[in-house]
Amino acid sequence: MLNPTADPIVAIATAPGRGAVGIVRVSGRHIGPLVQAICERSLAPRVATYGAFRDAQGNPIDQGLALHFPAPHSYTGEDVLELQAHGGPVVLQLLLQRCLQAAAEQDPATGAPRLARLRLARPGEFTERAFLNGKLDLAQAEAVMDLIDASTESAARSASRSLAGAFSQEIHHLTDGLINLRMLIEATLDFPEEEIDILTTHGVAGRLADLEKTLSAVQSRARQGALLREGIKVVIAGQPNAGKSSLLNSLAGAELAIVTPIAGTTRDVVQQTIQIEGVPLHVLDTAGLRESSDEVERLGIERAWAHIASADAVLFLHDLTRAATPEYAAEDAKIAEAMSEKLPASVPVIHIWNKSDVAAGVGLPEGTIALSARTGAGLEELRKRLLEVVGWQAGAGEGVFIARERHLQALARAQSHLGAGTEHLEGAAPMLDLLAEELRLAQSALGEITGEFTADDLLGVIFSRFCIGK
Repeated sequence: MLNPTADPIVAIATAPGRGAVGIVRVSGRHIGPLVQAICERSLAPRVATYGAFRDAQGNPIDQGLALHFPAPHSYTGEDVLELQAHGGPVVLQLLLQRCLQAAAEQDPATGAPRLARLRLARPGEFTERAFLNGKLDLAQAEAVMDLIDASTESAARSASRSLAGAFSQEIHHLTDGLINLRMLIEATLDFPEEEIDILTTHGVAGRLADLEKTLSAVQSRARQGALLREGIKVVIAGQPNAGKSSLLNSLAGAELAIVTPIAGTTRDVVQQTIQIEGVPLHVLDTAGLRESSDEVERLGIERAWAHIASADAVLFLHDLTRAATPEYAAEDAKIAEAMSEKLPASVPVIHIWNKSDVAAGVGLPEGTIALSARTGAGLEELRKRLLEVVGWQAGAGEGVFIARERHLQALARAQSHLGAGTEHLEGAAPMLDLLAEELRLAQSALGEITGEFTADDLLGVIFSRFCIGK
């Protein structure tokens, strides 16, 4: 339902900088007089019309296309005007100012301003209005920005599925099942003398188990979607001259980091984002871990440990050519102990033995990877292991929808409430009032995903991260 008190808004809808085409977008109620002032004619709905855009004195600003989308058949659900001009920053600013100026001018027919209170849009306000006017639910609205921000093809396809409503449909299906089960439980509470018969006849336990199973499947796909959206932070760590920079270069397929035989060459963090099966990996090459008297190198080592502590996965690189050296082995053990203290148990550490091309035949501990960063031998095994340890399921990309951390948390809460409901049902004496409450809480958690039960302050946070004009 349209908000009759919402101010009309205007913004440049294309990215800053120069381009072939730039768009100025207006959204609001009853913008016909503004359309007439800017385009000097009325526009057929949803038909691109070519013409001149003029300033208040009648001088041409530019020539381009104008499109009018009358409510409710527009992106925001309100009347929308889009002016497509050449994409120079000055041209677009002139068009933006012309819209604001024309809105404040008197309408010859009424004597009132053409479009009172037209103002610049806040970040994400067009999409926020689409959500508030029922054109998109909250999960779809978030998918708009995820599609814009997608760093891989798989992430873009997953965001597109969420924007089309795939994720929301899963949530609505679960919600419908919860509502039906709640209705049954509430009816049972109204007729306590028939409690056992109703529970048995309608298979309440089976329905609840089916909901838990379906929710688990949605959680699994959502976790895959979160990986596609966020990617994973992978830190390459180890002693100096183990080949960390060479490994980064091999994974990236480019000479990003300086490689020399001099210990301590890497003193700051070098980062590159790569993708494996569409999953973004933010790979960081860090300073070699050792005791150092060099102030600059010490700062680099401190940064290395800070990144290790916040990693999603650590590649602990060992040097096969020095594996049998007691001093080297002792230092490796010391680093491993420090990692175990700094890292949560859930963060995987993959042990990699580099320089296998010059130290072949050396026995390795079970579960480790032999690799040559110079020749590329073992890289494919490392890529597969990385995807395994972060929970990516091979071939899952086609059925995945994009998801955010808040979605995962809401799904986890819903799963927890369903589990608690099962316990109340399976007790010696079923506690249906408590089961009904757990089902209500599970429904509320799912409603947060689509925006049915969402605090206004959360909406502010979500849409403030959008770009202006979207």
